Amino acid sequence: MLIHSITTNGLIVARRVLQRPEMVILWAGYAFSKDYSTPRGHMHAIEDIRATLRTGAPESENDGPQPSTCWTCKSPDVPRMMQEIGIDSFYNNKWAAFGSEIVNPIGCSDCHDSETMNLHISRPALIEAFARQGKDITKATPQEMRSLVCAQCHVEYYFKGDGKYLTFPWDKGMTVETIEQYYDENNFSDYTHALSRAPIIKAQHPDYEISQMGIHGQRGVSCADCHMPYKSEGGMKFSDHHIQSPLAMIDRTCQVCHRESEETLRNNVYERQRKANEIRNRLEEELASAHIEAKFAWDKGATDNEMKPVLKLLREAQWRWDFGVASHGAAFHAPQEIQRILSHGLDRALQARLSISRILAKHGYTDNVPMPDISTKEKAQKFIGLDIPAEKAAKERFMNKTVPGFMNKTVPGWLKEAKSNGRII
Repeated sequence: MLIHSITTNGLIVARRVLQRPEMVILWAGYAFSKDYSTPRGHMHAIEDIRATLRTGAPESENDGPQPSTCWTCKSPDVPRMMQEIGIDSFYNNKWAAFGSEIVNPIGCSDCHDSETMNLHISRPALIEAFARQGKDITKATPQEMRSLVCAQCHVEYYFKGDGKYLTFPWDKGMTVETIEQYYDENNFSDYTHALSRAPIIKAQHPDYEISQMGIHGQRGVSCADCHMPYKSEGGMKFSDHHIQSPLAMIDRTCQVCHRESEETLRNNVYERQRKANEIRNRLEEELASAHIEAKFAWDKGATDNEMKPVLKLLREAQWRWDFGVASHGAAFHAPQEIQRILSHGLDRALQARLSISRILAKHGYTDNVPMPDISTKEKAQKFIGLDIPAEKAAKERFMNKTVPGFMNKTVPGWLKEAKSNGRII
């Protein structure tokens, strides 16, 4: 997200769709419209992926809405499973298939070699992305590795083909335009929007890509320099593994290079965030309205040929919105680039609305499109046809029966089975 609270301590889950109900409209037809929360940190990764409504309430290892690829960045158990059954086989399963195997949260071996403790890449998608660009990741410098271990997960990605193979779309470059070109040429979309019917690309969290576009990344500052700054204890210098916002420890992050006061540096960050959010807020409002108006146009008899340019504009606008919003700290990492991206998204959303008004006029409608009340998350979810009480009830049954170890007819309790197999560290 563009703005993060530095007071988040891992115990509080803030529901983003509660704060911004327009997001429900933008993600209509996709699981994020059900549930989207602030990140709580690495140690909570397994807890949170089990608890989110997005993973559903599978009743067997072959059930549920999500593929096993969704586990990839959540646990050091993932490389073990990939080694045991093969990378392709790991991806080409249902999420529930490995519930009793993937039980430990993100840990040391995700970033460090277990024998030498040197930084290493444990996930194949990053190695493969570099190889397709003609790069050998084994030749990365130690300073580069202090970002690349993060880039195993904090990137844009998609699940390729029927096998849901985790792929980073960097073949043409890492900008919002080159990644979009890659997706367009591969005729890829994550979902068809439930209201507008636009083929939508869901950005994940392109943190690494955006950080490389900003002045700090261009100057060789790594992720760890700011999020895991060096500290000294007992005469030893090491990276602080309490990963958090640099604003929580300005004396060891910003002030290593900058001589301004903590207050000045903190306000500089907040100012960049506020300015980016001015555009972000406008874009969310215009884009949500455009999706609703597009549905209205379809209902009034708009044709596929009439709507084709509109759907393209909606796809492009939402991709730019999501690329900026889904990235953690984007407004600081590359403020000029993020404002450029969001501004172009706003332009496309406004173009889409203008085109829809012309289409409606052709079909004899010249009044304002009636807008539903989406002032709250609940109202927005009801408008797009979600039955959230049923979703929550199913998830509660799943969390109380399937996960902890109370046996049911189809799935052994995940944690009970994991414990009996010695999987829990």
